[in-house]
Amino acid sequence: MPRSKTSLRSSLESGFYFLLGLLLVGLSGLVYAQAVSLKIVSLATFLYLAWLIKHKYPASFFIAFLAVLVMAGIFICDRQEKAFQLEENTALLLYPGEVKVSDNWLSGKGHCQGQKVSLYGPGKKDLEAALDQGQAVYLTQIEGEVKEAEPATNPGQFDYRRYAYSQHLAGQVKVTNYQLLLARNNWQNSLHRIRWRIKQYLAKMPRLLSFFASELILAENPDSNNQANLDNYRDLGVIHILSISGMHVGLYVLVLAAIGSTLLIPREEVFAVTSTFLLLEVFLSGFQPGFIRASLMYCLGRFLAYRGLKITSADLLGLVFSLQLLFNPRLLLQTGGMLTYVLAAGLVLTQKMQGLSQSAWLNLLLTPFLLFFFYQVNVATIFYNLLLVPYFNFVVMPVTFFAVFVPNLALWQFLEKILEAAEWGIDWLAGQRLGQVIFGQIKAWQLLLLLSLTVLALLFVKEKRRKCLRLLALAYSLFFVSIHFPLMGQVSFIDVGQGDSILLTTPILRKCYLIDTGGKLAFGHQKSRAQLTQITLPMLKAQGIDHLDGVFVSHQDADHVGDLATLLEKMPIKRLYMGIGLIQNPSFAKKLAGRVDRTQLVELRAGMTVKEKILFQVLHPDEPGLGENKDSLSLVCCLAGKTWGFTGDLDQAGEEKIVSEHPDLRIDYFKLGHHGSDTSSSLKFLETIKPQLVFISAGRNNRYHHPKPATLEKLKSLGIPYLSTQDSGMITWHYGFGLSYFTSFLQGGKLCYH
Repeated sequence: MPRSKTSLRSSLESGFYFLLGLLLVGLSGLVYAQAVSLKIVSLATFLYLAWLIKHKYPASFFIAFLAVLVMAGIFICDRQEKAFQLEENTALLLYPGEVKVSDNWLSGKGHCQGQKVSLYGPGKKDLEAALDQGQAVYLTQIEGEVKEAEPATNPGQFDYRRYAYSQHLAGQVKVTNYQLLLARNNWQNSLHRIRWRIKQYLAKMPRLLSFFASELILAENPDSNNQANLDNYRDLGVIHILSISGMHVGLYVLVLAAIGSTLLIPREEVFAVTSTFLLLEVFLSGFQPGFIRASLMYCLGRFLAYRGLKITSADLLGLVFSLQLLFNPRLLLQTGGMLTYVLAAGLVLTQKMQGLSQSAWLNLLLTPFLLFFFYQVNVATIFYNLLLVPYFNFVVMPVTFFAVFVPNLALWQFLEKILEAAEWGIDWLAGQRLGQVIFGQIKAWQLLLLLSLTVLALLFVKEKRRKCLRLLALAYSLFFVSIHFPLMGQVSFIDVGQGDSILLTTPILRKCYLIDTGGKLAFGHQKSRAQLTQITLPMLKAQGIDHLDGVFVSHQDADHVGDLATLLEKMPIKRLYMGIGLIQNPSFAKKLAGRVDRTQLVELRAGMTVKEKILFQVLHPDEPGLGENKDSLSLVCCLAGKTWGFTGDLDQAGEEKIVSEHPDLRIDYFKLGHHGSDTSSSLKFLETIKPQLVFISAGRNNRYHHPKPATLEKLKSLGIPYLSTQDSGMITWHYGFGLSYFTSFLQGGKLCYH
């Protein structure tokens, strides 16, 4: 018989809080999901779970109803959060460790009346000096502007706008001038000062020791030079061991319990000390979702045990999730927040399994999320875990924490050598790419389908399990084939900012070609990491492209080939094509050095034909050059009855030479020369080729003011429409089976040009 009234003890019936957690997952999806299909699935899940709780736990249904009511109110208030506004009396509070001034450039995070913002702009010496002393400061009398965070403009690219929203960043402030005011000391400033001191101390350690210590204590990467190490762990499928989470909470609890037992301290006092320590570490780790989850599970589980209240691990997880969601309603918008609960739920569902069997199921549960967020998976992850988890537990963690507590330079250098040797081996192992599969990005509905089949297979036994696994294998196979053998080919103008990079692929038995790589110009306050790793590589991986059949480089300029060296290091390339003479350019030759052992180098000159799956006719250059604008490799090709033209940064003299030698040349779709500069796209050239549509690849607010007004006026006078990556993000022409159409990634949907 069901109990007649609700109580805490009655709500601890096995399964209630786990279902409550799932119910709130459905409610969160209903509120925050952007895709209509996800909202429908979330609504169906929510209604089914509400019905299940009502019939299975009638005595506790009021608790579920109350929880839904409270969370719905919190979600509604959260969705109504106002954008940050810069007013005359605005004062931004900056904490040391959250902002930095480097080369007179300020960047980081600020706080104002409960809102958080990212900010950047010129940094004055007095601000740099204050931050270097660990002093919290206010910026007052601020001059500048507030912008919305930039969205992703290419598929697969990191979406900073979504990230900013998930982190409750209410705006992006571009600061041009301000007055500085030192903040008074209080407990919050003191905590940030402690974190800053720890950060400064760890920065004194050798690179790898500093890297691991910062990841384990502060949950952050202190130096961009460590990116290669992070990439290695990610490629091997073991990036989770670097994330501060349950494993580290378990270590802290074990160490503190051992100390308490040795000193004969009562368990209640040990629990109080451990809880306080974990609370401090939650702050030091920047409120990392995985660490909060693991800490809450320990503290709440022990508290209930001391009160004599029994709770299953599944219900404890559901209760902890509900509490964490209460304070962070955007928890499931964070990749880390989502993955930590998927992994924790997997551990609950597989708790009766051991060894390889449990690892296999956990990896199977995580795989759909890895494909959705990172586009790749390593099928040998289980074995890499067996190799690297012991290395991390018995080498990295002991060595790192020993170094933290024993500040001796000679010792640090010795321990650094140990880590260097091990990380060299990991780098070699990752470089072999054994087991690595560039699968491509699956869609949200595909993720839900794969996850559902995996959970059903896990819950069922014997024949039903085998059927689910067969369906799961079929689904993975179909999704893989649809990504790797696409029905449509494409010509995509990748939005690389102020530069060029164009991807051409063929349908079904796909061949992939890239014209130029893009790259950063060497000025301004830009990140040192290659732009290609943030834009082009993720875009290629999202499409399941793991190699390039050919890469064409137009000329030597950094905004066209600046990232060529990185591309050669990161992705296999069969053939590299260039204009005749470019390889004699010392700067260009340096990009190739040691990176083209497995790549065929081919020099091209006017009149040649490149016989790939796509036939490219070479129009320029006709004599050797060192890769200046006038030497730009110029190509035409025909796809689905349309002629495409690409001329790099070729000047007007070169263009007119081409049409004088090819007076009947017609180009349907033309990539406008030199980003729309007035040094290219001569009137005679455009009148001769008679393009139906032209494309401009240029950076937003670029210092050259490309495209030039004179060029746009010329297009208007000739009646030639244009599309620009500035407005459209990545522009793609899809073709195949008698169909062709244009799409804009930034604007979404098809574009009406023929």
